[in-house]
Amino acid sequence: MDRQRRGFVLMAGAAIAGAAFAPVRASPAGAQTMYGLIGKMTAHAGKRDELVAILLEGVHDMPGCLSYIVAHDAGDADAIWITEVWDSQDSHAASLKLPAVRAAIARAMPIIAGFDAGTTTRPVGGHGL
Repeated sequence: MDRQRRGFVLMAGAAIAGAAFAPVRASPAGAQTMYGLIGKMTAHAGKRDELVAILLEGVHDMPGCLSYIVAHDAGDADAIWITEVWDSQDSHAASLKLPAVRAAIARAMPIIAGFDAGTTTRPVGGHGL
């Protein structure tokens, strides 16, 4: 699997896992940097709502996840955008090992038609964080 696809599959796994929303302020100097992911997934025709439901399950059981947003793409009836903020890259990686996350990935993968290029970010703060 190429590096970009592998990275986005990992992001998808975290997206499928869900996350709790918790307040946090911008990282002070010397503090660990937050870790962010933004990506676009496309469901097979007519399966977007089913995919969204899987992505939003377990939204309170993701240690280290500070923000997790799933949004419909306004111009594509089968696409969604996922925006995540984690307290660290390690927390994100650990989430992919949870049994519930692995089960959700297995359920979601057959209805995912594709992944667009995702990106990693370093969130520094903002409303909701």
